[in-house]
Amino acid sequence: MGTTRHGLSIGLERTGSEFFLVLRAAGTLTHKDYQVITPMLDSALAAVTSPHVKALVDLRELRGWELQAAWDDFRLGLKHGQAFDKIALLGNKVWQQLAAKVGDWFVSGEICYFEEEAEALAWLAE
Repeated sequence: MGTTRHGLSIGLERTGSEFFLVLRAAGTLTHKDYQVITPMLDSALAAVTSPHVKALVDLRELRGWELQAAWDDFRLGLKHGQAFDKIALLGNKVWQQLAAKVGDWFVSGEICYFEEEAEALAWLAE
C-alpha cells in the first residue's frame, strides 16, 4: 500500500537581492492541510500594511482540492489578497492558468502564470 503525498508548504527564498514567499502545493489538498498552513501564513503576513509581498506559488504537483479545502483556499485568498505585489503561479495544467486569471480579481497586485520556474523567478525579480 502506497502513501499519498499531499499538503502545503511555506517558505522564504532569495534570488539575487530579492526575497519572496514560496508556497508549494502537492496532491489533493484537504481541510486539515489548510488548518495547519493558515496560522503560519497569517503569522508570516501579519506585519504587511501595504502590498509589497512577492510570492511564488508552485502548483506543479497539485491535483486539486476537497470541497471544504477549496472553500478554505478561497477564504484565505480574500483575507490576504491585499498583501501581495506580485504572485507568480507556476503550473502545468490549463485549469491552473485559468485560476491565475480568476485570482487576479481578488489580489491587489499582479498575478502571472508560468510553466518554467526560471521565467517565474525572473519576473518576480523585476
